[in-house]
Amino acid sequence: AGGAAALDEVMATGFSHGLGASPANRELVEWMRRENRTRDPADRLRFDGFDAPLEMMSAGSPRGPLQALHGYLAAHVDAGRLRSDAATIDRLAGDDTCWTDTAAMLDASRSVGDTPAARELRVLADDLAALLTVEAPTLVAASREAWDRARLDARTATGLLRYHAILADPAPSRVARALGQRDAMMADNLNAVAEREARRGPTLVFAQNSHLQRVPSTWRLADMDLRWWSAGAITAATCGDHYAFVAMAIGSAPARGLGSPGPATVEGVLAGLPPGIHPTADIRAALRDREVLPRTDMTPEHGYFPLDPGHLQGADGVLYLPEV
Repeated sequence: AGGAAALDEVMATGFSHGLGASPANRELVEWMRRENRTRDPADRLRFDGFDAPLEMMSAGSPRGPLQALHGYLAAHVDAGRLRSDAATIDRLAGDDTCWTDTAAMLDASRSVGDTPAARELRVLADDLAALLTVEAPTLVAASREAWDRARLDARTATGLLRYHAILADPAPSRVARALGQRDAMMADNLNAVAEREARRGPTLVFAQNSHLQRVPSTWRLADMDLRWWSAGAITAATCGDHYAFVAMAIGSAPARGLGSPGPATVEGVLAGLPPGIHPTADIRAALRDREVLPRTDMTPEHGYFPLDPGHLQGADGVLYLPEV
């Protein structure tokens, strides 16, 4: 969007989970940079990540976003309004490795999310987030982009603190609640992006089906049957027909060991249609009077969650890729 950084630096620091090493992502960023050179600054293409700073077996420390939020407010708001300082945040946050301890995902007693310091941080984060709204007229007038970034820091800090508090709860529902909290954070980010981009047109979002579908998301993990609402379901509930969901399904992935789908699966039926996006009504017509079974030939190494036949009711269409 007009930045001067070298492309290698952008790919190394602008993406998490090694996705900056993807040739396709590099090509996308190069193309966007070329496109934006001829566009008015107000009409430049934007690329947003909307997931929370969470891993499969750990969650980030709230220190970074809290310090960024506090620094922004300290530069624009009278110090007497803050009721906290950077040193207090550092003291309460403590050692970041305590927050990211992977043992806390499976053992609530290892989580620091409900300690006195964590509870104090949640109140502090809530106060700072509220101050962003209270002072919005002045802050937005100075820079809407900087205010939006501060709101992102506020959402991230408060969301992370809620997530860690859930991990500290030994109740059996903690994992499902944690998954729901992650998607709630994703939904908040989606709404912020859509709000920013509304005057320019629609926003294309890409994520795994379980984060965007309208129907409840489910996952069988260890001995737990987990169920939660996805970011898409939350967004669709508030946006109505302004939200559309196109599910994705793939046939095979030879490099990952995933073979061709069985003929009685959704993917098998889609294999008889041309590659591309198909309206759900067309797929239902192809499935009429046929018994369709969920696909079962996957392993975790394949990296693929099959398309549940029952989820078609919540999709506006399906993008089918015969081979990945």
